[in-house]
Amino acid sequence: MTIQVGDRIPEAVVTTMSDTGPTPLTTTDYFSDRRVVLFSVPGAFTPTCSARHLPGFVDNADAIKAKGIDAIACTAVNDVFVMNAWKKANGAEVIDMLSDGNGEFVAALGLELDASGFGMGQRGKRFALVAEDGVVTHLWVEDGGDFKVSSAENVLTAL
Repeated sequence: MTIQVGDRIPEAVVTTMSDTGPTPLTTTDYFSDRRVVLFSVPGAFTPTCSARHLPGFVDNADAIKAKGIDAIACTAVNDVFVMNAWKKANGAEVIDMLSDGNGEFVAALGLELDASGFGMGQRGKRFALVAEDGVVTHLWVEDGGDFKVSSAENVLTAL
């Protein structure tokens, strides 16, 4: 079942990169007691994700946070090393990278994407959401390969 507005973010383990290396983190811990914008990309270093999706959130981070958002996070079905390298390559220090290496988080959200036709295997759909204390208050899921509703600009307008 696909997550909906009003649903709680499901419990899953994602991985972040810390000064000491890969660090597991539960979604409950990450989303608790704050307001978070989460966006998902099919893959780090892929064309639309690198040229438009991530840069939009980097460029609009201050404006988004000025609307009462405590953190902006990106998730993808990539390992933590790839996510960290993508963050560094794009100067995206304002974005928390939540690696979903096995796709368990997007599966729990019901937002899996079968990209095997493109040689990419199982991934996550392109989407954005706002969660307040772990409860989804806004949700935008792209149709197929589109990049329209999950952009930083669209999220900012809705906030």
